[in-house]
Amino acid sequence: MDVLAALALVIATIAQAKQPTPVRAITKPSADVVLAFVQPGCVAEIACKEGDLVKPGQLLVRLDDSVEKAQYAQILAQTEDTTQIKASQASLEQRKVDLQRIEAAAQRKAATDLEVEHARLDVRIAELSLELAQFEHRQALLKLQEAQARLDRMRLLSPIEGRIEEVFVEKGEAVNALDKVIRVVDIDPLWIDASVPVPEAVGLSAGSRVTVEFPDPQAMIATGKVIFVAKVADAASLTMRVRIEVPNPTGRQAGEQVRVLCQQARIDQ
Repeated sequence: MDVLAALALVIATIAQAKQPTPVRAITKPSADVVLAFVQPGCVAEIACKEGDLVKPGQLLVRLDDSVEKAQYAQILAQTEDTTQIKASQASLEQRKVDLQRIEAAAQRKAATDLEVEHARLDVRIAELSLELAQFEHRQALLKLQEAQARLDRMRLLSPIEGRIEEVFVEKGEAVNALDKVIRVVDIDPLWIDASVPVPEAVGLSAGSRVTVEFPDPQAMIATGKVIFVAKVADAASLTMRVRIEVPNPTGRQAGEQVRVLCQQARIDQ
């Protein structure tokens, strides 16, 4: 019996050794962005509230941009007005016609060389006037882009698809540049940064499958996918940082403590 008991103990020890070591870790959002304005201003509009689902590019908060809008409208009108270019083109065409007539008259000895030179100079002046009008129009277009950039800086747009986690300001409040204004998070998928023992971590790579056990009261076991394995181990704890991505279609909150069991297998890409 002693031999059999010892053999059973050895088998149990070997089986236990082959089991992955549970690693405790904490879930976090796969994206967590705190937005701020790059210039001071007064909050004119808050287009969302905490808990709202937002899309990339969706307006979140706007500063008072009445002055910037007026400047933009003024410069836009300048870019749309091509009267000066058309006038310069018409003047150039007229000067060219005049030059042709004077050159023809000069061939008949009805115009002097001086009159021809003056006519050619008028054509050159008209060409320069047209070039100046075109240059000023291009400058107006650049000013319009600058005005658009100033308008854009008065608005905070969501850079990701996610939920509004926190709003730090209120409508009518004055804010300084770089003050925290709003926080957007994405919790589907969740990320987990786990400190995995080196012997298990070396067998993992991007795409490896791991098991994630969520706590009660909503006990759940999920399959996560490794998306990053650190290249340098922590010598003090003999662990390596492994980032795991876990689908979260039910919208479980981030910040839960979970257990990660690493398995040396791969998910089909």
